[in-house]
Amino acid sequence: MITLARYSLFLPAVLTCAIFCCSNSFAKNNAAAKLVLNKGDSICLIGNTLGERMQHNGHWEAILQTRFPEMELTVRNLCFPADEIDVRPRSLNFGSPDDHLKHSKADVVMAFFGFNESFQGMEGISDYKTKLTQFVKDTQGKNYSGKANAKVVLVAPIPVEHSKDPAVDADARNTVLVAYSKATQEVAEATGAVFADVYDGTSAAYDAAENSMTINGFHLSDDGYAEFAKVLDSALFGSAGESATASEKLLSEINDKNFHWWHRYRAVNGFSIYGKRGQAGFDGTYNNQQVMERERAILDQMCAIRDKRIWDIAQGKEVSAEPDDSGTLPFYEVKTNLEAEIKKGKLGTLEYLPAEEQLKAFELAEGYVIELVASEEQFPELANPVALNFDGRGRLWVSTMSSYPHWQPKTKMDDKLLIFEDHDGDGRADKCITFAGGLHQPTGFELGHGGAYVAVQPDILFLKDTDGDDQADVRVRKLVGFDTADSHHGLGAFEWSPGGTLHCMEGIFKYSNIESLNGPIRANEGAVWGYDPKLERFRAYTYFGFTNPWSHTFDRWGQDYITDGTSGQHYYVPPFTTDLDFPLRHRGRRDKTAKENPYPQVLKKIVRPSTGADIVSSSNFPDEAQGDYLIDNVIGTLGVLQYSLRPEGSGMAGDYKGTLVTCKYGNFRPVDCQFGPDGALYICDWQNALIGHLQHNLRDPNRDHSHGRIWRIRYEGKPLAKVVDLESASTDDVVKELGNPQMRVRYAARRELAARDADQVVQAIAGWVKTIAPDSEQGQHDLLEALWVQQSHRRIDKQLLETVLNSEDYRARAAAVRVVCDARFTIDGAFDYIKSKVSDENPRVRREAVRACSFFKTEESMESALEALNGDTDSYLEYTLEETLRQLEK
Repeated sequence: MITLARYSLFLPAVLTCAIFCCSNSFAKNNAAAKLVLNKGDSICLIGNTLGERMQHNGHWEAILQTRFPEMELTVRNLCFPADEIDVRPRSLNFGSPDDHLKHSKADVVMAFFGFNESFQGMEGISDYKTKLTQFVKDTQGKNYSGKANAKVVLVAPIPVEHSKDPAVDADARNTVLVAYSKATQEVAEATGAVFADVYDGTSAAYDAAENSMTINGFHLSDDGYAEFAKVLDSALFGSAGESATASEKLLSEINDKNFHWWHRYRAVNGFSIYGKRGQAGFDGTYNNQQVMERERAILDQMCAIRDKRIWDIAQGKEVSAEPDDSGTLPFYEVKTNLEAEIKKGKLGTLEYLPAEEQLKAFELAEGYVIELVASEEQFPELANPVALNFDGRGRLWVSTMSSYPHWQPKTKMDDKLLIFEDHDGDGRADKCITFAGGLHQPTGFELGHGGAYVAVQPDILFLKDTDGDDQADVRVRKLVGFDTADSHHGLGAFEWSPGGTLHCMEGIFKYSNIESLNGPIRANEGAVWGYDPKLERFRAYTYFGFTNPWSHTFDRWGQDYITDGTSGQHYYVPPFTTDLDFPLRHRGRRDKTAKENPYPQVLKKIVRPSTGADIVSSSNFPDEAQGDYLIDNVIGTLGVLQYSLRPEGSGMAGDYKGTLVTCKYGNFRPVDCQFGPDGALYICDWQNALIGHLQHNLRDPNRDHSHGRIWRIRYEGKPLAKVVDLESASTDDVVKELGNPQMRVRYAARRELAARDADQVVQAIAGWVKTIAPDSEQGQHDLLEALWVQQSHRRIDKQLLETVLNSEDYRARAAAVRVVCDARFTIDGAFDYIKSKVSDENPRVRREAVRACSFFKTEESMESALEALNGDTDSYLEYTLEETLRQLEK
């Protein structure tokens, strides 16, 4: 059970009530009460993602205002993804649901429950009805508006449309959802609440639609919400008639109001507003809380101004082209604490050097040179760059967030995702293209499947260009429910696994809750997430005690490493990725039950904080550097640290080799790095005098919002590689690049192949495999690359799998065990493969097999995991076994 000690939680007392019977058929209640509204009513939505997503497309609210133009209704969306009746996790001091209903003066509380509760199955219906009954009675007894006790509307869950995931039976899900819909109706009848029968209507809309109405089988698309709005309107008020059609002008105004409400209610940096860090950032007059609560009050006023415009438009009155926000409260003017912090040695200088002058301040390891790729001097769009990547054409992509650390009301929200092109091949960018503007805090992104996945806290967007002009014309809120407690600890370090799972991470203060077709996925104080776009499967990759993880990298054999930015700790990841059910967490540095860290560091901490990282795999860098681990540092060293990596027991170990580059100019802030397809190392320079999220007020006037640079480091003794255009290459030619000596080229090739037609890719892989000579390390690795591509399309060939599982190279065998585990739902006899490797002669293979056992919750799996003790063990293997047993012994 989730406890109040961990975070704010609404948990009403559950009283005994009558147990209602339910059936698998959902009968309409034609006599159900309709919702009766009064002029000036405030309607507040609470509950799960079905309701939460409604504020981003405004269709239902537009129909509501069109139906009741003289009523002057206000609508405020208080929903959170994955909310349940008695499980509503929030950041520290966020406030209870009642606090926010009172703030919004709720007259009508429209509740969206049932979907997440339905994962308790048929046997959970009685408990659901008990809790829902008590919730209704409690809410009906509250006067939030000061006018009268609240009316309650219960909205039924909607059906699942389909599922790409073989582990999910959509029909079985719908059978359960029908029962929960019926249970919701019966509670409404027993308590006098209004019931909105939307299950049947939505199901009928699915049947009538030519295209899918959901983005993933269970969350509605914008078109889906347009139809759902009509269904909900009819369920609440009867036949809609002409009111089901709202003007685009009205819809636009509603969306603008909801935009400002969203950034008031779901404000980024909540831990620095109402949380413990609200008391930080004191400038002698104001602290963070005072400054930011003033801004939230201004947003409330801006929402009220837009409410009035909505009513006027609905009534056919003329309104000005833009809202007049001049009469709102003034912002507080914050003073800087720059001078005091400069004395502590953490800050740079307000005298920003031109890029050419900064070049003179770098010191590099022997044989290397650093060159400017792009700067704000040529491209003003390059302000506060935070992450970089390369597309299949070899072009550099960069996300910028000039709004950091917090977007200010009345200013344009315009963080960007940029593309840089080098037309003459001299290493300097010639052209900058804004792929997407209007973003919010894009702390991380990754390319794939014909578009870009971009973090815009608290969401992950999927952006796509469909007309070939390099500008995104499709934006989908693909994943929602991540916490907004701290933009500094927000979603970042996006990285594809070799088998096609997209990973990203977030740090402490975060309480994220994401809905899936396997039930709500929750995390306390951060997690590493894994998302499979092919199957629309989402899960927590690991619950580990990070503070603020900022880099995630996979090596040549699919082993991954994470650097915890704030603490400067570096981890070998595989052992703490065993399956673990929430709220359990893997034992780690912040495990309060352990007197000392139970998990070893793969690298010795030299300095903190550590930001971006990558592994040397470059035809340009010298042989002795290949396989080294490079880590950025933004305070202290101001450069890139270099470590060697070597096998040790069932894991890896590393040794410090020195710095690749440092800078005497204090505004150099290397926040991300990655090897480009040419073999050079590219560095993203935040370029800011003031560094740190906690040490300064969020509105310190010396936070820079205009500088940013990209650099590259190359080795003079070897040429750069020729860049291959993977996007225009044939599938056969892209497959051949899986044998490229550069890891980032192979990474890009896998990413490109994952986006192409599965039949063509599988056929091309089969042809390539026939050309591979397996009696060498390279041959064994090529076969593994082929297997990973098959995994990314969920089309694994049994013969190839068994060949790699029985490879002479233990690294390939271990990687193949991971493939079996990850693809276990699509591989016949998956556990038999796992079981056969628990007694492998190599400890890394045994460790991977033990990890895999944690995903098979059987007595046989536990017995098999223990067989790993028959061979040599080490701290990594023992840790993995202990974590596996923690899961299986539950």
